Amino acid sequence: MNSIYKAFEKAKAQGNGALIGYIMAGDPNPELTPKIADALIRGGIDILELGLPFSDPIADGPTIQAASVRALAAGTTSMKVLEIAKQIKSKHDVPIVVMTYYNPVFRIGLEKFCRSAKDCMVDGFIVPDLPMEEAADYKKAAKAHGLDTIFLAAPSTSNERLNSIVECSSGFLYLVSRFGVTGAKSTVEDSTVQLIKRVLPFTAGKIPLAVGFGISKPEHVQRIIAAGADAAIVGSAFINAITKNQGNEDLMLKGLKATASSLKAATAK
Repeated sequence: MNSIYKAFEKAKAQGNGALIGYIMAGDPNPELTPKIADALIRGGIDILELGLPFSDPIADGPTIQAASVRALAAGTTSMKVLEIAKQIKSKHDVPIVVMTYYNPVFRIGLEKFCRSAKDCMVDGFIVPDLPMEEAADYKKAAKAHGLDTIFLAAPSTSNERLNSIVECSSGFLYLVSRFGVTGAKSTVEDSTVQLIKRVLPFTAGKIPLAVGFGISKPEHVQRIIAAGADAAIVGSAFINAITKNQGNEDLMLKGLKATASSLKAATAK
C-alpha cells in the first residue's frame, strides 16, 4: 500500500475527504518552501503538491504563473525541487506529488529524473502536458521506481477516454473542474457538481477522485466533497497568501496554517 493510497484511506476512516495543497517550490525562495509546507501540513493538508517552476506553464493562471517566475528568479532548479521534497519528507510523513511539465523531465532524462525523485522520497507526478497516448516510456520509468502517475481528466473528456485515463492512472485521478486555467473563483458551479457525478461511476472502487481548478474557499471544498469527490485540490488560495505576506514570514506561515485548517475542516462528510 503506497503512501498516497494510505492518505486517502486515513481521511476516509476519519469520516473526511482529503485536502491536497499545492504550492510552487521555490516561491518566494527555496529556503522558505519547507517552512511553508510545514505550516500547511500542521494546518491539516493530507497530500502536498509541489509545483516545479517552468517558463511556459500553459495550464496555469496568472497567480501560479507569477509564482513560477518568482521561483525561477530565486534560482530554483528541477533538481532543487526534488531536494526540497526530501527536506519536507525528512520531517513529515505526508505524500508529496510533484506537478511538472514534461520538458524538464525530458531534458534531465526519464531514468535519471525518476531515480532522483525516488531517492528524494517523492511519491508521484502530475504532468499536465503529457497525454496518456504518449506516456508509455514515462509510465514504465515511473513504475520501475514506485512512483504514481496521476493523469488529468477535463469536462470535455469523453466517457470512452475517461475510462482509459482511469485505467492508466495511479495515486488518484485529477479532475479539472472547469475549462480554462488554474485560479481562484468565487463559486463552484453546478456544472462542476454534475461533472463529478458523471465521473464517479468510472473511478468508484478503482482510484480516488480529486478535483482541482478554482477551489479556494471552505464552502467550495464542502460542495466538492458533498458531491462525492474523495479530495479537493487547493492551490491559488495558498499562493495568494504567500504573495500577500512575502515581507512578513511569521504572518505568512500563521495565515497559511489557518487557511489550511479552515479548508480541511470543510472536508468533513
